[in-house]
Amino acid sequence: MSKNSSGKFIRGLLLGTVIGGVTGILMAPRSGRQTRQLLKKSAEALPELAEDISANVQIQADQLSEATLRNLEETLERLRLAIAVAIEAGAREQEALSQEYASDLEELSDDPNEQLPGDTPMCSGGGPERAQCE
Repeated sequence: MSKNSSGKFIRGLLLGTVIGGVTGILMAPRSGRQTRQLLKKSAEALPELAEDISANVQIQADQLSEATLRNLEETLERLRLAIAVAIEAGAREQEALSQEYASDLEELSDDPNEQLPGDTPMCSGGGPERAQCE
């Protein structure tokens, strides 16, 4: 059983015990005086029973909060690891792209007369370049 289910079970068991006890007392073949004395004793025991239930609930709440804290810590650790892996993968991808870009630039710089895409010839002044502009 999970901790939450066991807490509900215990509370239900205690509530059923109290209800069953009161019903049994009221249905018992005793005189009114005896029944009242028994009810008085039961009423005197209720604060102790309530204290026991309260302590049990507090213990279960503490266990639940400890379990939640452990789960949170585990989740944070997995998240930190995932972030570290993502940063490392990003750095590797950036390095690969930088190398690819550098090799592309080297290929382009091998032919100094080659016109790069998007470049326009200089059209100022005279000379052979001027003929390309016209």
